[in-house]
Parts: sequence; structure tokens; C-alpha cells
Amino acid sequence: MSNDVIQLSEPETGSRAAIAVAQGFNCYEYQTTREGQTLDVLWSHPDFAQGGQRPSGSGIPLLFPFGGRIRGTSFEYEGRQYTLEEGDGQGNAIHGFVLRRAWRVVEHSASRVVGEFHAAQDDPSLLERWPSDFKIRVAYELRSGALHSQVEIENPGQQPLPFGFATHAYFRVPPAMGESSEGWMVQVPVRGEWELVNLLPTGEKLPNTANAGLVDGLPFDECRFDNVFTDLEFTDGRCTTRIFNPTSGRAITQTFDDSFRHCVVYTPPHREAICMEPYTALPDPFRMEAAGVETGLRLLAPGATYRTEIVIDAQ
Repeated sequence: MSNDVIQLSEPETGSRAAIAVAQGFNCYEYQTTREGQTLDVLWSHPDFAQGGQRPSGSGIPLLFPFGGRIRGTSFEYEGRQYTLEEGDGQGNAIHGFVLRRAWRVVEHSASRVVGEFHAAQDDPSLLERWPSDFKIRVAYELRSGALHSQVEIENPGQQPLPFGFATHAYFRVPPAMGESSEGWMVQVPVRGEWELVNLLPTGEKLPNTANAGLVDGLPFDECRFDNVFTDLEFTDGRCTTRIFNPTSGRAITQTFDDSFRHCVVYTPPHREAICMEPYTALPDPFRMEAAGVETGLRLLAPGATYRTEIVIDAQ
């Protein structure tokens, strides 16, 4: 296994996690034990930690300073043109910069690790490709068996920092070894959906009628998604997505706060997982904002910090 892998453990709950530092600080394994049963919560390619695999295809890719696609390989902001990398095989930029670059570990204990990526320090070429310098710090911590991801985004530059942040967790279905996916359900409390053409938003918001069953739960075996949903439901400022099995009572939950405005749901072709991806901003936000669409694109003043936390747990 790569020397760039950090292992976390919490012996009292049987929980463990593994983070590939050089692969975008991706938490690609998370296992926990409930009532004597080991649940393997995240799906990842067996060779992910060694590199060479698609950076957005395993574990929990971290998408920043934008999630989803930006049409083509450039965007305009405040009268200046910025050039990006093509990444989706269709001529578009996708999923930001940090998921395919090495991070630095700044803190590490048995059950917690903190990683950081600072554009000016870790890849100064990015300063010409985004309107401001940026720093992102992520802490993974095992606590009472759950995986807590605490995120801090800081603007160390002299100009305002526009950004979107998202995660792209691959939830293994089923999470228990030897089980069938039959009987497992997917639940995402969304009431609206963005129309997409070639996986890019048009700016038109649709009622979530075609996939309304997601609110109460759809059978995983019927799920075929690569959709951007919106109008999320929050309780006490938190939204909960989950996969669950009504027969066994097992459930994997993901909760996040109301700074996340949208949720992408994606079923990869291998059919061993489902992604439920909280997004603070709509994909292609600069073009959408220029067209008068409110996307959730955040603007961070110099010296300011944005904080959020995503919690994944098993029941």
C-alpha cells in the first residue's frame, strides 16, 4: 500500500478509515461495526490508493473550487477569462482542481487526520486559473463509529474568492458482505430538479415529478441517475440522504447543512454503488449567474473562512 495512505481507527466501535493523501485527500475506505456486523460503507477501485485510477471514481472525491462541469475549458469572471483543464471526455472542465492533486497532512492522530491544499504553496500555476488564491483544509475523524468530515475553505488572497464545494461519495450497495442489493432503497429529500442538456444545466428548474419517489425511497435496483436535484428539505438546518433496507433495518446516512443548495444523484455503470453528492453551487455557475440564475455560488472576502461538516453514519 502507498506510503501516502493514512489509516484511522476507533477500536471501541470497530470503525476504520483510509485516506489517500496523494489522490486528492480522498477517504476511499470507511468501515464500521454495528451489532457484530461489519459494514463496508464506501466503494472504491481496488487499486485506487496506488494511483492511475479515475480521481472522481472512488471513495469520497472532494470537488473544489467547483463541482460538476463548466462548459468548455474556460470561463469569464469580472471581465477576465480563465483557462481550465478538460476532464470529462466531452471537452468540458469538471470537478475542480484538488481531487487530482497531492495534499499535505498537517495533523494526525489515531482517529483523526487533517489535510490541506493551498494553491499558492502546492500548485502556484492555479493562481492564473482562478480569480483568487485559495486554501482548503479537511479533517476526517472517526467519532462514535461515524465518519465526520469537517471542511474549512479560506481566502488567503487579495481578491474575493468565488467558489462552489461538493463531495462525491460512492456508497456501496449493499454495505454488508454477501448480501444482495435487492431490498435496498435510496432516499434523497428533494422537490426540484435542474434540466440538463449534455449533463450541463440549462437554467430551467423542473418539479421533481419523474423521480418523486426519491423523497420516500426508490429501490436501488431501479435507480438510473446522473441528475442535479434541488429544493432540498432540511430539519434543524440539516439534510439527510440515506440508503436503507426496510427488512434488516440497516441504513447508511449522510447529513449536511443548508449551505448545500443542490444534490447530484449518480449511479455508476458498475452498479455496485450510488453517489449522493451535496453541492453548494450549481454546475457551470459562472455562465448560469450571467444568465440570471441564482446558483449558490459563494463569494469569500479576503481573509474570510467558510466552514461546514458532513457526517456519514451506519445504523
